[in-house]
Amino acid sequence: MLSPKVASKMQIQSYKHNGKIHRIWETNFVLQATQSVIIGANDRTRVIEADGRIWMTREPAIFYFHTDHWFNIIGMMKEDGIHYYCNISSPFVYDREALKYIDYDLDVKVFPDMTYDLLDEEEYEVNRVKMQYPKELHGILENQLIQLHNWIRQRKGPFSPDFIDSWYERYLTYR
Repeated sequence: MLSPKVASKMQIQSYKHNGKIHRIWETNFVLQATQSVIIGANDRTRVIEADGRIWMTREPAIFYFHTDHWFNIIGMMKEDGIHYYCNISSPFVYDREALKYIDYDLDVKVFPDMTYDLLDEEEYEVNRVKMQYPKELHGILENQLIQLHNWIRQRKGPFSPDFIDSWYERYLTYR
């Protein structure tokens, strides 16, 4: 599998199960890239929604994608601490065009004190029927949601105390 070059810029494209584009983050900086993990950063990057609406991210963020996990994690550096936004999604693929994944609606918002909320359960149920998610997929997503909750509680991976700060420091050396 291809992987982007460290210190290069790439686009991130989110799709829905039906193959339609969901959201595009235009400019993202690659900090680490292997065949299974991509860690990167963005700051005030332009985001394009499927409906054509455009907005800019507000704060620096470190993102984490892994080919073995059906979720991705974004750590946003806000004034009151690190807030995480976790998408329940397919594992990523990378081609020369972009890092790509399928968004499966469910999201987990994690606050600086490591409490968290599950979001968009209704959207998931609607799309599960509308786009005919296979039963096997539902089981995979439930299991991955449990794994994500365990990572949060155990402070594992991007949730470990120094993960976001150390990757952000590396990002600053490239700017």
